[in-house]
Amino acid sequence: MNLSTQTKALALLLSVGLFAGCSTTGETMDEGGAGTGSDVSAIDQEGGSTVYGGGDEGGVSSSGLTDEEKQAAEEQAKQAALREITTFYFDFDTSEIKPEAREVLVAHAKYLASHPQQDVRLEGHADERGTKEYNLALGERRANAVKRFLIVNGASRGQIETVSYGEEKPAVMGSNESAWAQNRRVELVFK
Repeated sequence: MNLSTQTKALALLLSVGLFAGCSTTGETMDEGGAGTGSDVSAIDQEGGSTVYGGGDEGGVSSSGLTDEEKQAAEEQAKQAALREITTFYFDFDTSEIKPEAREVLVAHAKYLASHPQQDVRLEGHADERGTKEYNLALGERRANAVKRFLIVNGASRGQIETVSYGEEKPAVMGSNESAWAQNRRVELVFK
């Protein structure tokens, strides 16, 4: 797993942890402690917080969220974190989408389906091995494979443009397996 993927995975875990945080700290306040006489209520002993200007006229309460709403918020955060990943890597001389990329691409497809005004350009790339013409064709096959996957999972054809750069725009300079692996990719560029 390269550093960028590790960073994105960490961001996903942190965003999920944000929603799974504890609603109370376990500390208690003395009767004469801070908060007495205040017109702002910030503590709800029932398991959440209510914030409002005082009295019982209402407010925003985290304890008012249903389990379904909490689960939906967590899922939305997870999908947003997945969409932060916009580069997908391929094995040597193939345009087959790797299994670990599928969940992320599904998140992108769902996003495109729910935002029909959003367009994306799929940029196909190859490593330096092979002829210039072959690598342009391979980059195009990779971009088209991602395009088909997005369409099957809900995106519209009209939202997607494909382009192949072949070996012309390497992400990493070098003539070794590590550099080649990082150059065999499709990048999603949202417009």
